[in-house]
Amino acid sequence: MANHRTASPEIRPDGLRVIKLLGKGATGTVLLVHDDSGGQPFALKVVEKSSVHRNADRRARHEISVLRRISGAAVAHPFLPHLIGSSEDQEFICWGIPYCPGGDLNVLRYRQNDHVFSPAVIRFYLAEIVCALENLHGQGIVYRDLKPENILVQQSGHVTLTDFDLSRDLARRRSDGPSFIPEGKAVKRQPLDQKLTRFISRKSGKRDFYSKGLLKKAKSARVSPVSRRNPSDDDDNVATNERSNSFVGTEEYVSPEVIRGDGHEFAIDWWAVGVLSYEMLYGSTPFKGKTRRETFQRILVAEPEFMGKPNALTDLIGKLLEKDPTRRLGYRRGAGEIKEHEFFQGLSWDLLTEVLRPPFLPSKDETEVTADGTGMKEFFRQMKLPPAPLWSPSLDDVSLTDF
Repeated sequence: MANHRTASPEIRPDGLRVIKLLGKGATGTVLLVHDDSGGQPFALKVVEKSSVHRNADRRARHEISVLRRISGAAVAHPFLPHLIGSSEDQEFICWGIPYCPGGDLNVLRYRQNDHVFSPAVIRFYLAEIVCALENLHGQGIVYRDLKPENILVQQSGHVTLTDFDLSRDLARRRSDGPSFIPEGKAVKRQPLDQKLTRFISRKSGKRDFYSKGLLKKAKSARVSPVSRRNPSDDDDNVATNERSNSFVGTEEYVSPEVIRGDGHEFAIDWWAVGVLSYEMLYGSTPFKGKTRRETFQRILVAEPEFMGKPNALTDLIGKLLEKDPTRRLGYRRGAGEIKEHEFFQGLSWDLLTEVLRPPFLPSKDETEVTADGTGMKEFFRQMKLPPAPLWSPSLDDVSLTDF
């Protein structure tokens, strides 16, 4: 893996050729593109201004700024993306990140015989995810959107996080010690039933980055970032906060403190690591109910159910899924607490990037892409055209019995 990055240039949309569509959601489109001047293909995220979802343009600019900040390090972090370039004109906001031919962790899990990973594979991926979050938290960034779909598999087989539009800046604790947990301000609570009714009834946009029919499991909807305070005090409009109060995340991954409206800190990401670990082990999330309301109620009061004998992995998951964030593993000393857990005993953290044969490597078909393609603006024009009929009758097709 490359260790050094150069400054990200401006992308020239007119000079890009679209190889294929990688995904399309409510707020934007992801394309595999290459520059007609040469170079490796990369993933291009595009927000079309004429059809922007609520706040999509603002969130796009925020993600670009976060990626630019991550990319500013002299040494590239192996499990975080870098910004290849960005551009904004009257039609589009677009930015490029490295292409990950291995897809995401959800697709990879569904390729397994039982749709689950072994503890050894879980240990490998969790270690890299913990390192990525440790780096973000060290920069004062809380991720807030950890889930299998946002963990991509690079060509090397190592993982990288993606989608930073829901991430936020949080102030670091001013006291001594390695912890990045800020001392949050008190937030006025609402009665639980009132809050559940208020937020569960809201419609949430679903993000489907897969072709229909690829996955049997319908993933939970992403919860829109709705402020629990006066709109003028929305934390998404503030550069740096000690505690965030936005209601964000994917419903099965939402932490108890978010549902309660207590405000949240870096510990929200460690809760999501616990949910992710459980899903990788059992193939389902620990608190999923039949409705969103039931899911949220289970997150607040239910304990995760484990099968078989207790072991180091289930102990780790239980400590990450502690409903009181101040008692959650990782709250006091961040990633350092998690790295010391028994489940990671004997792991050489500094040598993760030296693993040449990760659990799964993208196949040759996934890594090879053609160099032809369509111009980006022409591609979007064609997307808006009505689909051509598969068959149209001619006189030769019509028999007298049809009349």
